Amino acid sequence: MRVPALRAGWVRQTFVHWAFPPATVQALLPEELVVDEYEGSAWVGFTPFLMADVRPPAVPAQVPGLPTFAETNLRTYVRHRDGADGLWFLSIEVACPLMLAARVVGAPYNPGTLSVSLDGDTVAYAGSRWVGEASYRLVVRPGDPITPTERDVWLTSRWRAYTRRLGMLWETPVEHEPWPLAHAAVDVLEETLTSAAGLPAPAAEPLVHFSEGVRHVRLGASRPRVPAPGPSGG
Repeated sequence: MRVPALRAGWVRQTFVHWAFPPATVQALLPEELVVDEYEGSAWVGFTPFLMADVRPPAVPAQVPGLPTFAETNLRTYVRHRDGADGLWFLSIEVACPLMLAARVVGAPYNPGTLSVSLDGDTVAYAGSRWVGEASYRLVVRPGDPITPTERDVWLTSRWRAYTRRLGMLWETPVEHEPWPLAHAAVDVLEETLTSAAGLPAPAAEPLVHFSEGVRHVRLGASRPRVPAPGPSGG
């Protein structure tokens, strides 16, 4: 993108991924999108993190007092029918009410009470919505760094998000450096976000990664999605 609309960092992020039958996830998508599969499965990611140093594009990260707050996404992986891949958010939990402005393009933000904390060699995440009963608690123990596999990259590296509002599909581009990934062991995992989104209980244990994060996130302006004339990569 030439000029981002927003800069930020995404730090202390955990990726918890479950495999689902593709038809189960497809039922939750708008008609313009098809579920993206890896080895015959759809994947849903539960990803809590800190949104750090949120600022306009011309403001450096070193400026004191920039907002930092907890956010948690429940997302899946999709392709537009013209072939361009991206993310579809099933829900977004956020501790900063200012982010609710993104509802104008259909981003499913839910304001709530969220926290990210360090306790020895563990990272703890917790959240509950202000409206409704959806909540979560996750405690992970980060391990050694890994060299990402093809599947790891597929699950963590997407460069656009889709939303739907006012009868249109919207696209928000994103850029950042590659995720530094590490193993992670789960000490506690309790969540009702998946059931609130309309998903059944996962059938298998999740695949879990931790990342200290990416500090140079560039979010572009959301715009209506105009299909490309032929298939293209994302």
